[in-house]
Amino acid sequence: MKLLNIFKSFKNDESGAVTVDWVVLTGAVVALGIIIASTMGSSIRTAAGNVGADVITNSNN
Repeated sequence: MKLLNIFKSFKNDESGAVTVDWVVLTGAVVALGIIIASTMGSSIRTAAGNVGADVITNSNN
C-alpha cells in the first residue's frame, strides 16, 4: 500500500512542469531571435555600410 501512495504522489507532483514551460519559452525566444537576425542581417550590414560611407564622405568636406 505504501508503494501505491508513492506512485500517487509522484503522479500528482507538478513541480517539474514549470521548468518544462520555461525551457520551451526560452527556446522559442532564442529561435525567434535567430530568425530575426538571419532575416535582417544583410539589411543591417548594408545600412551600416551606407552610414560609414556617408561619415567618410562628409568628414572629407
